[in-house]
Amino acid sequence: MSKRFDFDLLVIGSGISGLTSAITAAENGLRVALISKEHDLQECNTYYAQGGIIARSHEDTPDLLKEDILTAGDGMNYIEAVNLIAEAGPGLVEDFLINKIGVRFSLDETGEIDRTMEAAHSVRRIFHVKDTTGESIEKSLVSYALKTKGIELFTSHIVIDLITNTHNSLDSQQRYKWTKVIGAYIYNEQSNNVDIFFSSCVIIATGGVGNLFLHTSNPRGATGDGIAMAYRIGTEINNAEYIQFHPTILFHRDVDRFLISESLRGEGATLKNKSGEYFMEKYSPELKDLAPRDEVSRAIFREMEITGSHFVFLDTRFMKDIDVKERFPGIYKKCWDAGIDISRESIPVVPAAHYFCGGIKVNLHGATSIPGLYAIGEASCTGIHGANRLASTSLLEGLLFGKRVGDAVPRQITKIPETLKKSIPDWIFPEPEEEFDPILINQDLLNIQTTMWNYAGIIRNRKRLVRALADLNYLSHRIEKFYKQAKITRNIIELRNSVLTATIIVRASYANKISRGCHFIE
Repeated sequence: MSKRFDFDLLVIGSGISGLTSAITAAENGLRVALISKEHDLQECNTYYAQGGIIARSHEDTPDLLKEDILTAGDGMNYIEAVNLIAEAGPGLVEDFLINKIGVRFSLDETGEIDRTMEAAHSVRRIFHVKDTTGESIEKSLVSYALKTKGIELFTSHIVIDLITNTHNSLDSQQRYKWTKVIGAYIYNEQSNNVDIFFSSCVIIATGGVGNLFLHTSNPRGATGDGIAMAYRIGTEINNAEYIQFHPTILFHRDVDRFLISESLRGEGATLKNKSGEYFMEKYSPELKDLAPRDEVSRAIFREMEITGSHFVFLDTRFMKDIDVKERFPGIYKKCWDAGIDISRESIPVVPAAHYFCGGIKVNLHGATSIPGLYAIGEASCTGIHGANRLASTSLLEGLLFGKRVGDAVPRQITKIPETLKKSIPDWIFPEPEEEFDPILINQDLLNIQTTMWNYAGIIRNRKRLVRALADLNYLSHRIEKFYKQAKITRNIIELRNSVLTATIIVRASYANKISRGCHFIE
């Protein structure tokens, strides 16, 4: 029998956007349940963000920042959203992260906060904590949340599906009313039970989709869960074809998924092929190694094709006035442990799926088309990124919209009628429950990842996308049958979400015949 919980607000995800919204809502007087499928609350994309976050700069203006965001996004951005982040975003870094949460950013030799440069930025406007910015922000937010009255944390809890009046109620009259989210079915890994969390407002802050691809910078939990659960209740997904690939992930047989920050190129590192030729001027004569990520990723992909190599090199030996061991200690240590001294040797790198520029369609207050449902961070599509994300805007977007939604939700809280709650059935387990061989589940996930990498990756064409749709359609039927018969586990839930989100991405890619930003069609 399902346990039943009642909260004012349910926040799904514990990255910068989820934690910021939970803290803000709780301080506005709400009872908040913060859900993480991970055992460790800090395990999320935010934790692994290296480069930094856009903040105020002496030489910067909102108009200049806006211009850089629009240039990177190839004109596909939502202008009102870009105006909002350019004007209201940078100040929040000081007001919220520094003065309230207590994040300590790196200082320069004068004692001021150090500002670094990244690709496609006009000025040095990025605050950082050496090369572990996300880790520092995440730890500070978690520490603050743990002390915030009104937040109850649930780790190792995996959302299976959102609950709505029209989809889940046994009261036949509800099907004639407008759909509204009233909670979620959530699997508790520790008790092996599925519980019901009622809440008149739910925020999806589940992060991205990187683990749908064979090569990614994302942690293993980035399986598109929020996209799938929102889609299943009829929420609109926008710009799903725009998957940003980070140009530089460490290529090494003993190291998995380690990002080599764009800040290295911002500080002067340069790309070269296996023949030792510096090639970015050939693809982007003006910006060279600081071109937008989609251009750099495609250039690397082309050079790998031309030279018959599985990687290229990032030459860090001649960075001006930079002690790489001091400025990039995390990267230095990871490479050193892999046998690479980046002060003397170049780093082998390869592009990998990094950031979902699309997502659940929301307005400027994070609200979706379904009453009661909000989405923030990488799971949402505010329109800020357009066809390609400008470096270091992701943490800022998560912060800004986490704060905005946390302030907006208290005005939307309504009491869910007891009769409606009673009409929601407990979770029904299959009888008998089958325990599927984990190798079969892992192989299906590998099939999804290989299909997405080969057919819907950095460079696409329509024949490959048709093949991808056919393969994913076959997998969808098999996985759905798995799901209905299997004993519920995290792997089964993620596999179901993965194949649906992958299908959404491929359908959007096939429908859009125009190459723009990170969606490149041959």
